[in-house]
Amino acid sequence: QLQLVESGGGLVQPGGSLRLSCAASGYTWNWKSAAVGWFRQAPGKEREGVSAVSHSGDGVNYADSVKGRFTISRDNAKSTVYLQMNSLKPEDTAVYYCAAKIGSGIPGLKSDDYPYWGQGTQVTVSS
Repeated sequence: QLQLVESGGGLVQPGGSLRLSCAASGYTWNWKSAAVGWFRQAPGKEREGVSAVSHSGDGVNYADSVKGRFTISRDNAKSTVYLQMNSLKPEDTAVYYCAAKIGSGIPGLKSDDYPYWGQGTQVTVSS
């Protein structure tokens, strides 16, 4: 089974930056066929899709709320996907999860489409 581990969360001031990492382990033989998405869930709110990258890295998708501020990328040699988050706002505060699904094309941001999930990493944006 494909296992995912997030890292890089923390406390940052508004306007600051963080880079999240999502590393795959276990059955990584299918990693290069997997699209990977980042999702977040704030207290009292539903989980929402933030960004996703295709298996090749050529196709990306962003939620409107993060366009121009967040950048997703992947390094298949390291079985890792990154989420660079710039110009962070208090409303970006949430637990961030990475998730994976096998498939081609530009991946969507519906959490129900992703069967493999990490445990999450907390991001807090506060002064």
